[in-house]
Amino acid sequence: MGRDTATKRNSNNQNRAAESSIDRPSLRSRWHHNVNRNNRKGRGYLLYSVILFAVFAFAMASMVLQSSITSIVFSKGWNEHRRSIREGLSLGSTLKFYPGRKSLRLAEGHGLDQVRLQGRVGLRPPRLAVILGNMKKDPQSLMLVTVMKNLQKLGYVLKIYAIENGKAKSVWDQIGGQMSILQPEQYGHIDWSIFEGVIVDSLEAKEAISSLMQEPFCSVPLMWIIQEDTLANRLSVYEEMGWEYLMSYWRRVFKRANVVVFPDFTMPMLYSVLDTGNFFVIPGSPIDVWAAESYSKTHSKNQLRTDNGFSEDDVVVLVVGSYFFYDKLSLDYAVAMHSLGPLLVKYARRQDAEGSFKFAFLCGNSTDGDALQEIASRLGLVHGSVRHYGLNGDVNSMLLMADIVLYGSSQDEQGFPPLIIRAMTFGVPIIAPDIPIMKKYVIDGVHGLLFQKYNPEALMKVFSLLISDGKLSRYAQNIAASGRLLARNMLASECMTGYARLLENLLSFPSDALLPGPSSQLQQKVWEWNLFRKEIVEEADDLSGMDGRDSSFRGSSIVYSVEEKLTNLIDLANISANGTEIPDVDIPTKSDWDVLREVDSFEEYERLEMEELEERMDRSPGVWDDLYRNARKSEKLKFEANERDEGELERTGQPVCIYEIYNGAGAWPFLHHGSLYRGLSLSTKARRSRSDDVDAAARLPILNDTYYQNALCEIGGMFSVANKVDNIHSRPWIGFQSWRAAGRKVSLSVNAEKALEEKIQKETRGDVMYFWARLDVDSGVPGSNDELTFWSMCDILNGGHCRTAFEAAFRQMYSLPSHLEALPPMPEDGGHWSALHSWVMPTPSLLEFIMFARMFVDSLDALQTNSSQVNSCLLSSSQLEEKHCYCRILELLVNVWAYHSARKMVYIDPRSGSLEEQHPIEQRKEIIWANYFNLTLLKSMDEDLAEAADDDDLPRERWLWPLTGEVHWQGIYEREREERYRQKMEKKRITKEKLIKRLKSGYIQKPLGRRR
Repeated sequence: MGRDTATKRNSNNQNRAAESSIDRPSLRSRWHHNVNRNNRKGRGYLLYSVILFAVFAFAMASMVLQSSITSIVFSKGWNEHRRSIREGLSLGSTLKFYPGRKSLRLAEGHGLDQVRLQGRVGLRPPRLAVILGNMKKDPQSLMLVTVMKNLQKLGYVLKIYAIENGKAKSVWDQIGGQMSILQPEQYGHIDWSIFEGVIVDSLEAKEAISSLMQEPFCSVPLMWIIQEDTLANRLSVYEEMGWEYLMSYWRRVFKRANVVVFPDFTMPMLYSVLDTGNFFVIPGSPIDVWAAESYSKTHSKNQLRTDNGFSEDDVVVLVVGSYFFYDKLSLDYAVAMHSLGPLLVKYARRQDAEGSFKFAFLCGNSTDGDALQEIASRLGLVHGSVRHYGLNGDVNSMLLMADIVLYGSSQDEQGFPPLIIRAMTFGVPIIAPDIPIMKKYVIDGVHGLLFQKYNPEALMKVFSLLISDGKLSRYAQNIAASGRLLARNMLASECMTGYARLLENLLSFPSDALLPGPSSQLQQKVWEWNLFRKEIVEEADDLSGMDGRDSSFRGSSIVYSVEEKLTNLIDLANISANGTEIPDVDIPTKSDWDVLREVDSFEEYERLEMEELEERMDRSPGVWDDLYRNARKSEKLKFEANERDEGELERTGQPVCIYEIYNGAGAWPFLHHGSLYRGLSLSTKARRSRSDDVDAAARLPILNDTYYQNALCEIGGMFSVANKVDNIHSRPWIGFQSWRAAGRKVSLSVNAEKALEEKIQKETRGDVMYFWARLDVDSGVPGSNDELTFWSMCDILNGGHCRTAFEAAFRQMYSLPSHLEALPPMPEDGGHWSALHSWVMPTPSLLEFIMFARMFVDSLDALQTNSSQVNSCLLSSSQLEEKHCYCRILELLVNVWAYHSARKMVYIDPRSGSLEEQHPIEQRKEIIWANYFNLTLLKSMDEDLAEAADDDDLPRERWLWPLTGEVHWQGIYEREREERYRQKMEKKRITKEKLIKRLKSGYIQKPLGRRR
């Protein structure tokens, strides 16, 4: 990507040891050419003037580069907003990255500072999933390993996934325990909802997050860390070839991430065409130190100087600048180098000067220095005293063989210049202007020398401190050593704290999760070099260029796989032999679609007309066998209906059917197949095709309301099944199971299914509830919940307000006075409680539970409606919990109902199938509130509500109860009976009138048969 050198650290590593186009022998002979001593003074001033002209020539050359650079940065693929930015750039302006609307909220967030002051009781540490696309031991892995180890110190628990095995597996095993290597068929079988967030490293992990782009995982926070520029290099190709569909594809993928994190400020500009407002920068990466140390282990400074035409006595001053070579930078070069004139004249006049000064400018491409050399030659400048090197060459060699590196830009940079980091790592003293980014990290006189920008005298003064007797002074060597120590772990601390702070603003920590420690607890300020020291030597030749991000992925990258896959979907027949022409794809236009619609409409009209004509014509119906055969053939063509029939046929004779509740295509892999299960989709769009799954939204229209669908969750599906239950369920037993049970490995095994069926068939008498997902298992801290009571667990799961909300809803539901206790007592006997809506009970018991649950939910919703904080949920402590406001308390509601209605509660081990009764009925007699859960009372309350709904006597504007199921009371029954009687009498009257009319007209029905 040679053309992009101006806007990023150069990633072209092909010219690792680029040769200078200058004839080196002639340079050396001309450099050491003897000069008449009497003319040394005049020639010194002439040298000073010539250098000034050369510097300004260099400035003009850099300005010429501006047009080509901006053509890359501001390509026509940018939208109108980016074009307005380009038009706003003027002479002397700088280009900076500013986060979009989404990222700005994360950058300006206050983290968990206020939440920590409120006090919180949690059960488990926050969980993070880390998906690795890069398993090499390289600087990218070094950065990520360091960050993850420090996140663990803050209290996060990591689960590491990788799309392939690699050298870094042993390192990651030390951090996150046993790593899981994901195969393509496993991508959709991970329950991401158990994690507070997912961190994805590298573009190579794109396929592993495909399920995160589907419900119910779309709300899981996703952080995508991108450190390679493979895709950035291809975006310009897509634009040239007209492959907009590829850019749209990647833009859609990037949009799923809540935040896309880059390690420096140049990369988001390269990817800007894909920015949807979620780009973010956390500066800090060991890639420059890694590259410099690798290079220095395999290359000799003296040999490099010899190869490039420099002698041992030469003092090589390398002038570098920002990798954004804009007009202002060129002028900065001129201003900075202007002060070197007197210094050069001073050294040139010295008779005892053994060495000489050589100035090298590092910018642009290697072919951009011809104009500079031509001007230097015409002005009579000593040939070879000023040289130009391009960033597309061996940048590391230039930095390593330099004696002094001068940073020539005075513009305010967003990040610390990577070239300066490499120079410091090579042990080269640096001189830089006192711009904010330099003063932030470099201590003047310790790690480098800083001068007041735009002050030539200050620059000359600090430069002279590094020179002694024509060579580098001892002071310069000390500064170089200190700078090397600083550069090795520069930005490491800020990188770690940056990620910790970003996660605080990004993640939603549920009520049962402990809060992570503040980022101020992080004391580590170094990268984890000890884990990667061996690889620095092994990969010494891989990072010789300016960046090296792209080289390790080229050819095998997912970027090329996606490119090949999508380009094969279009017609490439018109591409020329050289492959440079844009393919002439035959894409239908709007007029083509209009013509096609007209043809379809005409064909449909003719078909209907022919059907009507055939119906009017007399024809023989045929024999019975033909009629039966045609009917069966028609049924087979209706594949979906045929599947439903087969599903019903499989369940025929089964005593129980378990409805698996799900919402979204991402949950499909967790659903079971077989006669025991049937899917229950909360959304019509998310329903599995070619299946007999129940459409909950079609049976209960309130679920089409997104708010209530999210607030009710699984119990909304139960309401839909109970609504006219005889239409879909005619078995004596009924069960439910959330898709999350399979995702959390607590669904019924084959042995448990068999044990449940056998138990139901044997014990047909009695009212019992079987459950297999325990509350303590769902919490994620097995064995630690024995000390917690039912209500304390409920409080933890509901932001500390479960008891308060339950008591208030219960009081309103039964209209209890304030002096009576309204919180049903629950035992502390150490038994298990049901979770995840995973249980089975008799069908009549379900209807009784639904009757109670509908009234309770209505009371709970009334509390939320009447609350002073209408837009916030009383039972949540995070945004995600607020979205699913009632879900957690309703998940535990069946336990309260089953316990106080004297139902037998039996726990089934989901693996072994063993059964164990919980909370025996004999021990409840003195505790349960049987009067409140009496069926007669519940029916009476239900009828009162139905009568009020039938009379339009609404207790409040938003009344939820009538929308959650059947509205039925005695008055409705009598009205329906009267309506049926009226219809019956009306039918009799019409029949009698027809008979009388026939008799009056003398019409006599002919006999159908005649007796012989």
